[in-house]
Amino acid sequence: QVQLVESGGGLVQAGGSLRLSCTASGNIYHITTMGWYRQAPGKQRELVATKTSGGTINVADSVKGRFTISRDNDKNAVFLQMNGLKTEDTAHYYCNALLPIMIQGVGRYLEVWGQGTLVTVSS
Repeated sequence: QVQLVESGGGLVQAGGSLRLSCTASGNIYHITTMGWYRQAPGKQRELVATKTSGGTINVADSVKGRFTISRDNDKNAVFLQMNGLKTEDTAHYYCNALLPIMIQGVGRYLEVWGQGTLVTVSS
């Protein structure tokens, strides 16, 4: 069993900053990709930013230049520094991890989600 625990959400005024943290625990050998997704009310869940263990970063255009993702591979943790927050950044933010596993001799990925943390940006 692998669990993701997020922290750092809250209420902030537009233009402010927040830092989200997520730590994975459980039976972990390696985490290929860790990242953040978000879901605003009435909208689909969307990618915010991900980072592979090798350092490849993928960031949504809507947050480029404002949000920074980082990882601590030794601690199985991922962070999201959010600066210049806008009201449209209001959403539940979910931590995500992809772990390589073997099922009947076939390599696959186990996808794990955190419970989500709410970020509210007021005008």
